[in-house]
Amino acid sequence: MELLEERIRRDGVVKSEGVLKVDSFLNHQLDIDLFDAMGKEFKRLFADAPVTKILTIEASGIGIACVVARHFGVPVVFAKKAQSINLDGEMYSTRIQSFTHGRVYDVIVAKKFLGPDDHVLIIDDFLANGCALNGLIELVNEAGATVEGIGIAVEKGFQPGGADLRERGYRLESLAIVESMDPDTGKIAFRQGSVTKREASTGRAASGDLGDGAAGRACDGAAGRACDGTAAPAVPAPAVVPAPPVAVASSTSASPEFAAFAGGPREEPEACS
Repeated sequence: MELLEERIRRDGVVKSEGVLKVDSFLNHQLDIDLFDAMGKEFKRLFADAPVTKILTIEASGIGIACVVARHFGVPVVFAKKAQSINLDGEMYSTRIQSFTHGRVYDVIVAKKFLGPDDHVLIIDDFLANGCALNGLIELVNEAGATVEGIGIAVEKGFQPGGADLRERGYRLESLAIVESMDPDTGKIAFRQGSVTKREASTGRAASGDLGDGAAGRACDGAAGRACDGTAAPAVPAPAVVPAPPVAVASSTSASPEFAAFAGGPREEPEACS
């Protein structure tokens, strides 16, 4: 996706080895033409999936999710991080710890908007350790719905979230997978599939190339779908991943595989994405 590649090269800023600043076009000021191109690409990548709902989490995932939903012709549901007087009826809920904001959120979705007949595509702007995505997966599981896939704009490939989701059988497509970033030189290495494509540098604090992540794609065997649409064998419950703890607190009805991601705080300022 050359358009997103060029935009990251031109306007992205590497703030530290773990922080890529893209707020001028992705998650504060939003470039709608870019979002539309991203939505078209997600539609191409998940064209074989019978998606009935797009699910994201407030706030920065909502913009991308809405544009993606236009290409699929389905509604968007976003998980709320706070209860309000406008919410009524029964809720699905889980808890997600955010290191960016230094607090634990009770994340909720109304049961009337997510049910067993739904086939869900989860969309978000960033993936690092996978805290938010594991919370959204937990909500889908509570609803008895099917996770058809996960679409991410920018994945931090040097953090464990993406690898873990693929190992667990989820179909994950990331439009850009960052392998490494150097804030001193402004170099950023992007992955194409499982191979680092190249390093590049410009006069700004960030530059790079873009991989579409297609080679890293895994099918959602847990949901009973194979890449060709035929039935796939069930994926066994995973063992606890021996990566540093991600600090996701699940709801009281959380599955064992989701609960395995609960843990203590990390020192990284944006460890939970």
